[in-house]
Amino acid sequence: MLPFLFPERLRAVRRPALVTAATAAAVLLAAGPAAAHVHVESDNAQALAQDVTLTFAAASESADAGITQLRVVLPEGIEPTDVTYGEGPKGWKLTVTDDGYTVKGPAVKAGEDVEHSVVVRQLPDAKELAFKTLQSYSDGRIDRWIELPEPGGDGHGHGHGNEAPVLELEAAAPGAASVGPSPTAPESAPAPSPAPTAEETTATPSARAAAADSEAEDSGLSAAAWAGIVAVVLAAAAAVAFLVVRRRGAARQ
Repeated sequence: MLPFLFPERLRAVRRPALVTAATAAAVLLAAGPAAAHVHVESDNAQALAQDVTLTFAAASESADAGITQLRVVLPEGIEPTDVTYGEGPKGWKLTVTDDGYTVKGPAVKAGEDVEHSVVVRQLPDAKELAFKTLQSYSDGRIDRWIELPEPGGDGHGHGHGNEAPVLELEAAAPGAASVGPSPTAPESAPAPSPAPTAEETTATPSARAAAADSEAEDSGLSAAAWAGIVAVVLAAAAAVAFLVVRRRGAARQ
């Protein structure tokens, strides 16, 4: 029998196949957007707001390795020195880099998400802030959440699923102003010379001689030069005395 002679049987065979394919497609579509990502949020997301706490949540994308580090590149308007560590996984610490900071420590449990917070001295006057993030695992894997929204787009990245976390800001409050750059540590003033001790105040002979040499140098001649002059004068006087004594002896004869 040919199948086209029994269309009702053909429809009965197709229905389960279509249902199975639709179910599988729905599962795959649901799994795609649910992949790991990094998200940032704040209770005070407002331009020029000060001492703002930002909380980052990084979802795990590995069932075999734990997250060990998050490297965050700060957007323009926030300097690394403007950021202080809030909270994070046990044993993790913040380290400032040239363009942002890293928080790292012992690997968390495989498959476990990571959340940490930082306090920003002041948010810049902007509409949104993108924080490029590199997420490292204990097996060497690195997830790169670095795609930026396209100008004039819908706020999403380039469509590869690696969008950087973005914080949208409300307009600045009336009268809000920039507090300026972070203060730097003042330059250390030269240490004052220590007061002379009792031993230094009572000069020893050698100390006095050194002082005399210094004074002689300041006056134009060193102590050695003066000693040479004195030696020449004494030698000349001795020679004159010798000649006088010799002449007197010759006169007596």
